[in-house]
Amino acid sequence: MAANESQDFEQLSQDASTREYFRIEWNGISAIACVYPEPFIAAEHAYIDVTKLFLKCGLPVANILAVDENLGVMILEDFGDRILRDVLLDSDETKRNELMDKAISLIPRIQAATKTAFEINSIASRLKFDTEKLLWELRFFKEHYFGTLMNRPLSPDIDANIDNEFLQISKELEAKAKVLCHRDFHTANLMLDPNNGLRIIDHQDARLGSAAYDLVSFLLDRVTEPPSKEWIISKQKVFLSWRVTSGLDPIDPDEFAAEFRLQTIQRCLKAAGTFSFQSATRGKVYFLPYIQPMFRIVSDAVAELDRFPNLSKVINEEIPTNIEHAQYRGRTNDDGR
Repeated sequence: MAANESQDFEQLSQDASTREYFRIEWNGISAIACVYPEPFIAAEHAYIDVTKLFLKCGLPVANILAVDENLGVMILEDFGDRILRDVLLDSDETKRNELMDKAISLIPRIQAATKTAFEINSIASRLKFDTEKLLWELRFFKEHYFGTLMNRPLSPDIDANIDNEFLQISKELEAKAKVLCHRDFHTANLMLDPNNGLRIIDHQDARLGSAAYDLVSFLLDRVTEPPSKEWIISKQKVFLSWRVTSGLDPIDPDEFAAEFRLQTIQRCLKAAGTFSFQSATRGKVYFLPYIQPMFRIVSDAVAELDRFPNLSKVINEEIPTNIEHAQYRGRTNDDGR
C-alpha cells in the first residue's frame, strides 16, 4: 500500500469491535482507513470475501480501494457521516416510513444473493445459524442476564426446563436457515450517501439464516418502546412484497408471521444477553434501557405462539424488574459486542 502524501486524518467513532476507523485523503479523494489490531490474510478475510459477494450481486456496500495484509489495513470508499438511525430521529413520520420501507427492500436483495454465495463458495455460504450457534446465543443470554448482570442465576430445575425450550427453538430455526442474512441489519449499520442512497456497512458476519432474521433485527433492535402488532404486520407485508419483486419465491403471510415470532424470541434474547454483558462487564450501562423492551417483545411473541411455557413464566417475572438499579461490575476502558 503506497503511502499517501497527505498526513491529514480524522479519527472516527470506533464500532463495537477492536477495529479503528479514520477518514483520510486517498489519491485525491476522501476515504476510510479501517485498521485491524493485527495482520490478516486477504484471501481468508470475511469482510473482503462478503464485500466481493455483495458487490457482485449489486448490493450497495463500500468498494475496497486498497489492502495491506501486513499492516492489517483496508482503505474503503467513504459514504460520509449520515447514519440511518440518526436521520430517522430527525425525520417526520412520513419520511421515516419511506426510509424504513426502502431499507426493508434491501433484505430480499441480500437473500437473493444466496445462490451466488454458494456458486463462488463465499465464506458466508459456509456459515449458518445452526442449532449450535443459536443455542449458544440463548445460553449466553441466560448466563449474562441472570448471572452476570442480576447476580441471581436460575435454579437448576428452571435452567434445565428453559434450556430444553431453547434447544427446540434453535432446532426449528436451523431448519429455516436457508437464505443469506446480513446478521446485524439495523439502522446503525445503514448509511445515506451524499445522493441519499442507502448503503450497507458492517456486513462481514453474513451467513445463512431464516428469512425473518434480518427483518426482526431491523424492526426490533434497540427499541425503547415495543412497536404495535399492526405496525409489525404492515412491515412484514412490505418485506414479503419486496421478496416477490426481487424474484424470490412468495411466502405465505401466516407462515412468515409464525417464523418471525420464533426468530423474534431468539434474536431479542440474544440482544438482551449482549446488552447485559456489555453493561455488567464493560461498563456500557447505556444498553440497560433496551433490555426491558426486549423482554416485553419476547413475552408477546411467546404468547402469540402459545408455546414455551417455562420461558414465558421466567420472562414475565422479569418484566417488572427495575434493572437500571441492578448491581454490575464495571470496566469502562473496553468495548465490543
